[in-house]
Amino acid sequence: MHWIKKGLLFTIQKQTPLRHSHASVPFVESIDAQTLRILFSSRDQQGRSRPFAGFLKVSDSGELALSRIEEQPILELGKLGTFDDNGIMPFWVVEQKQQRFLYYIGWNPAVTVPYRIAIGLAISNDGGQFYERLFEGPILDRSVEEPYFVSAPCVMYQDGIWKMWYQSCSAWEVIGNRPEPRYRIKYAESQDGVRWSLTGRVCIDYDSETEAITRPCVRYENGLYRMWYSYRRVDGYRTDPTRSYRLGYAESNDGITWTRKDSSVGMTRSDTGWDSEMICYSHVVDHAGRRYLFYNGNGFGQSGIGYAILDQES
Repeated sequence: MHWIKKGLLFTIQKQTPLRHSHASVPFVESIDAQTLRILFSSRDQQGRSRPFAGFLKVSDSGELALSRIEEQPILELGKLGTFDDNGIMPFWVVEQKQQRFLYYIGWNPAVTVPYRIAIGLAISNDGGQFYERLFEGPILDRSVEEPYFVSAPCVMYQDGIWKMWYQSCSAWEVIGNRPEPRYRIKYAESQDGVRWSLTGRVCIDYDSETEAITRPCVRYENGLYRMWYSYRRVDGYRTDPTRSYRLGYAESNDGITWTRKDSSVGMTRSDTGWDSEMICYSHVVDHAGRRYLFYNGNGFGQSGIGYAILDQES
């Protein structure tokens, strides 16, 4: 693969009290030939995350430009004391039986570690304009199988089975007086998209360079599962770009056992600018005969969302 970077789409800089900073974790879907909808998370003045929808114009040449961002979030924070009362980040949408299933993460500040994360589900019956949470509580949380946290769901409905690839934290480690998490990608299945069976199967595991692996994006093409993800080291990643997030890539015949091919991902950090320190949280989508990759750069989304187009000759 070879991705042609097209630059920064937009950033959030004190636009409104609810969109005060960050545009993180893009998820993009086609509306029509000239329009894409982009979901992302933005932080308010208190640092709380909410999910917003924006719209992108598609030119005849495939170039993208931001059209508008909706003023209201697509889902509000949860009730006081619930798992998502301090932050919501949208990760994946599945359309099924004229409904849209939004899989998101909710988070709270914690005491012994910086945060606690769980996976929630909201449903839209109006084509994705607004969502209502299915439950006040999460559909996946800390448990016997997952004692630390779960996050970053990617969901696919295939042959009557709901499949999820998700981030699984296996430990917290104190580094420089700060707790830092280790996490990798695991696999789960469901019959209804709501109640999930954790298989315990690890899809993308640790190695000497990948001590924190997240944001799986899985596509199924011609009998092959393809996954893009983000990975980094567990220490020094905030200040050293060589240890910070970069993109990885893997392939699988069954969606469970994967072969990593990180050198084939075809995109690296820029020498300067908004994505020179890290690239992360990618979402790959096809539209009008082109393949797009949307991603975050420096500051885990603080510098905004950009995109690249796959070189079809690569």
